[in-house]
Amino acid sequence: MSDFDYDLFVIGAGSGGVRAARTAAATGARVAVAEDRYLGGTCVNVGCVPKKLYSYAAHFHDAFEDAGGFGWHLTEAPRFDWATLRDNKIGEIKRLNDIYGRLLDSAGVRLINGRARVRDAHHVEVNGECFSAGKILVAVGGWPWVPDFPGSHLTVNSNQVFDLATFPERFLVLGGGYIAVEFASIFNGLGSETHLIYRGELFLRGFDHEVREFTRDEMAKKGVHLHFETHIASIEPVAGGLLVSMTSGEQLEVDAVLAATGRHPHLAGLGLDALGVALTDSGHLEVNERFETSVPSILALGDVTGEPELTPVALAEAMQLVRHHFEDGEPAPLDYAHIPTAVFCHPNIGTVGLSEEAARNQHSEIRVYTADFRPMKHTLSGSNERCLMKLIVDAASDVVVGAHMVGEEAGEVIQGIAIAVRAGLTKADFDATVGIHPTGAEEFVTMRSPTRT
Repeated sequence: MSDFDYDLFVIGAGSGGVRAARTAAATGARVAVAEDRYLGGTCVNVGCVPKKLYSYAAHFHDAFEDAGGFGWHLTEAPRFDWATLRDNKIGEIKRLNDIYGRLLDSAGVRLINGRARVRDAHHVEVNGECFSAGKILVAVGGWPWVPDFPGSHLTVNSNQVFDLATFPERFLVLGGGYIAVEFASIFNGLGSETHLIYRGELFLRGFDHEVREFTRDEMAKKGVHLHFETHIASIEPVAGGLLVSMTSGEQLEVDAVLAATGRHPHLAGLGLDALGVALTDSGHLEVNERFETSVPSILALGDVTGEPELTPVALAEAMQLVRHHFEDGEPAPLDYAHIPTAVFCHPNIGTVGLSEEAARNQHSEIRVYTADFRPMKHTLSGSNERCLMKLIVDAASDVVVGAHMVGEEAGEVIQGIAIAVRAGLTKADFDATVGIHPTGAEEFVTMRSPTRT
């Protein structure tokens, strides 16, 4: 037994923090978790879970329209009720919060309600009480950041947008990342007149360029008004709502403005600056392969470290951290190169591995295979929505180094493809795999001729 109150003291009860606490406790470690807001962190409360629920809700708009071609006729026009969606979401999140609490309790982890402050390398203070710990884990996630401009205080951030008092009939999103693109699609699908403003020439920087262009065109077809290479100059309240003036000179009157302009590590008030804990140039906590900061007893994982800000990444890091610090042996490094991800815009994006642009930089010669088609469903629905599938192959080895999809349930499809890409399977392996017919996914094993090299 050590002289510390706890072997591990976790600050933050999000996905990564809770997984690390439970996994460490399973090794026999004495563990406590401090949380000052809600169990489950960003993902459960103001991220993945409510966003996906709202995305499901938004898809019904298309489903009602598509049904006619299959013989289904509604006797009256569908009516959307924002309060029902919002309040049902609140109930579901409360259920998940309770589950997280029970998981910690059943693992023997002590939950302390309050914002923790690190006093030194081995002491944490919560609600005026001081605790000692062999190791302190910072897993507090991120917090929305809003740029400063006249009227910026009139915007809502990505934490607040789920709980608007009334439904915005006219909705504007500022930003070009996945959160911005997703909410533009969601509110458009729910019935808002939706605008997206982005200062760059094309949203979703870092994704495959062809995927970005295809998504832009499909979103525009669905009615999202896209404004690129402009920014908000000011927002002011007017009788009808909010008047948004853009740097392009255009003005829009809307009911709500979402500033989906990024998230920064939620480090304020933790006391790490007083200890001189090193930060990266982007303001994240700098860690080594053992998740140790510049103060070795202070660990960090998840969004605060600047790795891909995805819940499964935080979960994987949590288990890896426990292997390093509470189990024997040195685990193999985590593979950050083959992390699949999805963007729940409409249509969805799923991707794993290298973009075409990155592959051209890393490999001397590549082959690109693409399929751009109208899904079978829409031959009767009457919709003009299209689907894009894409494989990037290293020509020298025939290994598939990237796979991308824009289309219905892209995340579901790419999850399976990600196993093949991470395993280093070749295009010949894909070609030898029998497809499931009729599905859209079979295109991934039937693309035979390169689109370009």
